[in-house]
Amino acid sequence: MSKRNAFYAQSGGVTAVINASACGLIEAARQAPDRIGTLLAGRNGIIGALTEDLIDTGAESPEAIAALRYTPSGAFGSCRYKLKGLDENQAQYERLIDVFKAHDIGYFFYNGGGDSADTCLKVSQLADRLGYPIQAIHIPKTVDNDLPITDCCPGFGSVAKYIAISTREASFDVRSMCASSTNIFVIEVMGRHAGWIAAAGGLAADAGHDIPLVILFPEVTFDPERFLATVAAKVKAYGYCSVVVSEGVKGADGKFLADSGTKDAFGHSQLGGAAPVIARLIKDSLGFKYHWAVADYLQRAARHIASKTDVEHAYALGKAALDLALDGMNSVMPTIVRVAAEPYQWKIGFANLEDVANVEKKMPREFISEDGFGITPACRAYLQPLIEGEDYPPYRDGLPDYVTLKNQGVEKKLAQDFKV
Repeated sequence: MSKRNAFYAQSGGVTAVINASACGLIEAARQAPDRIGTLLAGRNGIIGALTEDLIDTGAESPEAIAALRYTPSGAFGSCRYKLKGLDENQAQYERLIDVFKAHDIGYFFYNGGGDSADTCLKVSQLADRLGYPIQAIHIPKTVDNDLPITDCCPGFGSVAKYIAISTREASFDVRSMCASSTNIFVIEVMGRHAGWIAAAGGLAADAGHDIPLVILFPEVTFDPERFLATVAAKVKAYGYCSVVVSEGVKGADGKFLADSGTKDAFGHSQLGGAAPVIARLIKDSLGFKYHWAVADYLQRAARHIASKTDVEHAYALGKAALDLALDGMNSVMPTIVRVAAEPYQWKIGFANLEDVANVEKKMPREFISEDGFGITPACRAYLQPLIEGEDYPPYRDGLPDYVTLKNQGVEKKLAQDFKV
């Protein structure tokens, strides 16, 4: 096969380890100079492709690329921008082809979640529909852990570790104050429709740490009376209670408790604010003093306490994406396959994008306790290996020493600009 250039972009909400996938891909591409020419990155995701705002990753030193493994966020910039169907906006796709042709791009790597898988699938169809040969590989990433087929998603393990640690530490804090002050701590975590991150809060309590926890999952309809009775019982027994609430919790009317009334670029409801709703309900109904927190960006940016397993997954999937492309694959996504539970063992597999795009993996009911407020042993067995191990970044002057790339642009070859 002839040597061609490649395009890589990051999409959606970034994570503590998405750059580790970039590192794996770029380092692998540099080891295949006979097949891969220049690996270009889109500045701010797919928008960089549409506007021909491309970054030359070849301008970065090996040391800078290696440092991506330890750096959170999206090193090349990300975006929330969803391509419409080919029949709805053919101009977008014609523009992509023009940019790909101008820069001899034959490989397309898109690093993101479910909506990004859909974008990657659409790009993969360009060869058949518009006659341009390109291999499109989706690299999985999502803190929500809601992509199907793969055992887990890079980004999730580190968020799960952060939430489990934060829940345990905050619970120790409130326990020490509950005799004369705070009785309730509420932490709100990400998870629009799937409660994987909320479930991770359940790891804070174990055989050696008897912590009273109540978890609110998107998969379980919120029942105020049952919830308040459970919290009251926990406080009576322990003097305090910690509540982990997913941003996607819904009431009996099907509405999000935290729905702000606005939507993002993908058409999803903008969420945020479940914690104060829950805290106020407890205060008004039970009279307990409370503190609440919203983990928000902190949970997905916390590279300083990332899961070693998660980092290894992310890097391996980036490298695997390049291997799949060189093997002639198209419209696929590398996956994590759990080979054994104890000790935890895994390998790389792959899935077809038509089986991944627009499919959401929710928490199975057998992972949620019978009362709907906790996790089961099966869930703990699934989650535990994903948070294990530490992979600390290098520190300088007491702070993580993260890399900022030069992100040197390449010269535009098309005369016409494109508005997005």
